[in-house]
Amino acid sequence: MAELLRFRDDEPSESPAVTVDSFAEQTNAGAVRIEPGDDARELLPHLAHISRVEINFPVFSDGRGYSAARILREAGFTGEIRAVGDVAVDQLAAMRRCGFDAFEPEKPMNDADVKTALERWDNVYQKTTDGRIPIWDLRHGKADA
Repeated sequence: MAELLRFRDDEPSESPAVTVDSFAEQTNAGAVRIEPGDDARELLPHLAHISRVEINFPVFSDGRGYSAARILREAGFTGEIRAVGDVAVDQLAAMRRCGFDAFEPEKPMNDADVKTALERWDNVYQKTTDGRIPIWDLRHGKADA
C-alpha cells in the first residue's frame, strides 16, 4: 500500500472502494472510486451512506479529479475524499482547497516538502471549499465572506 497522508481526525475507512458504475448496483458500499470520465454527481443522492471517495489521478496532468472533489464538497459531503495515483507534492495545496483531505500518492513524499507545499501561500485568490477567505474579499473588508 502506498503512503497515506491524511488530514482528518476520524478513523480511516479502509473498506474496498467500488467503481461508480458498480455503486449504482450496490449502493450499500461505504467507499467509491471515481475514475477520470466518471461523473461525481451520480453519487450525490447517496452521500449520506458513503464514508470515503477515492479520486484516481492516473497521470499528473489529468485535473478532472479537482472538479469531482469540489462537486462533492459543495453538495455537503463530509466524508473523506482521497486523491490516489500520480499525485505530486506541488498539487497538495490546490487539492486541499478543492476538498481533498487524504492523499495516497504512488511515490512517497518528503515530509518537509509536504509541510512547505501546504504552508507556502498565506493568501488565496479563489473561493473553494476549505473556508479560506479570498484575498480580494479581505482587501474589501469582507472578512466573513
